[in-house]
Amino acid sequence: MRKIKIYLQRPWKFSDSPYYQYLRETPPKNVEYVNADDFILIQSKIKFKINNFLKQKIKKTLRLLPGIPNAHLTRTKEKYDLIHCAHCLSLNNKPWICDMEYAEQFFASGRIKKKKFVFKILNNKNCKKILAWTKWSYNNILKEFPEIKNKVEIVYPGIPKQKFKKVETKKINLLFSSRRFYFKGGLHALEIIDRLTKRYKDVYGIIVSDVPEEIIRKYSINNKIKFLGFITKERLFKEIYPNADIFVYPSYTDTFGFQLTEALSFGIPVICVGGHSRKEIIENGKTGYVINERENLNISSLENLEDYKDIIKETEKKVELLIKNKKLREKMSKNAFNEIKNGKFSIKERNKKLERIYNEAIK
Repeated sequence: MRKIKIYLQRPWKFSDSPYYQYLRETPPKNVEYVNADDFILIQSKIKFKINNFLKQKIKKTLRLLPGIPNAHLTRTKEKYDLIHCAHCLSLNNKPWICDMEYAEQFFASGRIKKKKFVFKILNNKNCKKILAWTKWSYNNILKEFPEIKNKVEIVYPGIPKQKFKKVETKKINLLFSSRRFYFKGGLHALEIIDRLTKRYKDVYGIIVSDVPEEIIRKYSINNKIKFLGFITKERLFKEIYPNADIFVYPSYTDTFGFQLTEALSFGIPVICVGGHSRKEIIENGKTGYVINERENLNISSLENLEDYKDIIKETEKKVELLIKNKKLREKMSKNAFNEIKNGKFSIKERNKKLERIYNEAIK
């Protein structure tokens, strides 16, 4: 049987999303991504900062021209059957699909304005399918474009089950890992980890993030917390996740959050705060706990701990529950690993859907 040849069209040269890394490394059985090696995952702090800076500048400029679609023309000598657009749309006169985390990604500015230009592209006969990452993404897209409901389908991002040996010690390691420290609730996670490492002698903390110097100075008095800064994904997967027992990740802003599924793939229970897709990713009471999100959360002022004392305290209680209850922690760990091995985020489930969608698109 001839393999379907897919061209992966991306909006940026560099990417910090592992979605496409996992797509390239574990494609469906009868699929070949003809330009798989072109995708470059950001692995350095400097490139990440430059990439984010350029994206924000470009989007800010494009806000002066509202409604411009985030659409690209694929020019390549590669032979392909179908274009799979990564977080963007296609201008080619050939069949294509796209995957979307949220509706704003349809627009070059990252803001929804003057939808008629985007709708024209989505409604084109060459647009075969829009892959919504989650139910939340699905509803978010249909809220803006209800006319294209027949083209939208939920395909959860797949993540490989990890091959690792759990490091057995008497220590309990609490982990927070993310870029954009304040934006992802890192200060709240650090405050919780600081309290609990002081309360329990066998509990330690690991912070993998771009923590501001003034925050490191404040919390470095606690020598049970290790600050690692920006590290490569290889080191994170080989050294950090296998040693972690509980993932403390408020994750206020993530519409998806690969840190959540990555932690689950290592059998690490997750404590996070609700919102967007997080209740779909973490099954409350089974693979971790999801704290109810407070209404009107102001993500621009997350550094003010006093404003969020209630939500921080509730998150702390759930982390403490897992610290004190080893059997519950181990049960959740098994559930977490099985969710990635056999559940909706498994590579098997993702590939089954993708292969069917690709085949339908080129008929």
